[in-house]
Amino acid sequence: MKVILTHENTDFDALAAQLAASKLYPEAIPVLSRRLNHELRDFLVLYGDQLPFVSVDDLPRRRIAEVIIVDAQSVPSIRGMDAGTVLHIVDHHPLRGQPKPGTSYTIDEVGAVTSLLVERLRELRISLTPLEATLLLLGIYEDTGSLSYPTTAARDLRCAAWLLEQEANLIVAAAFLRHPLDERYQAIYSQLVERVEWYYLHDQAILLATAYLDEYVEELSTLAHKLDDVFDPDASFLLFVFQDQIQL
Repeated sequence: MKVILTHENTDFDALAAQLAASKLYPEAIPVLSRRLNHELRDFLVLYGDQLPFVSVDDLPRRRIAEVIIVDAQSVPSIRGMDAGTVLHIVDHHPLRGQPKPGTSYTIDEVGAVTSLLVERLRELRISLTPLEATLLLLGIYEDTGSLSYPTTAARDLRCAAWLLEQEANLIVAAAFLRHPLDERYQAIYSQLVERVEWYYLHDQAILLATAYLDEYVEELSTLAHKLDDVFDPDASFLLFVFQDQIQL
């Protein structure tokens, strides 16, 4: 059996990349992570029955011979994997550490990992339903700030244009894109701004900021993007303190 996995805290880019990989490898099963943000949960409530995703609990009890991991470089562990499971990683972040023996890598720095897979879909002229094209567009839009983040590449724009040609629905996409910060996120953002510290290493400006949370909060990466947009550091590290835990 072949499966498609992603990181534990799935967002639209990761989910879209799983869908794109399933179109390229139709024999592979895209497996939902256990933790989905609320926009993803809402999306799947409406459209999940038209998409190929399977929960971990519903996977057949068979050995997993091959795993395709998208938008991550660590290997999630699920029932059926063993030391002989073949791994292939598809990511848009720089390679962390040394390549692992027996693991193949497809890594290229674009704004969204979905774009890497959409390029292949386009080359192979694989057809998409309007819903599939919409989810892939959502993935690209989310990780590129609707094509506005500095990490956005021309390749992301070309992929988005092709998905619109495949009848991606901008009205549906807009309904699930992140909205302006609500009061809870505004309060956390204010903490970060008040606690910004700067460090300068090798002519690089590095931002460090900390916020203290009264409750668990999802999707803190939204605040990272906003802080980067405002202060434009070369690198940023945000620390979120909740009870006895620190999220970096």
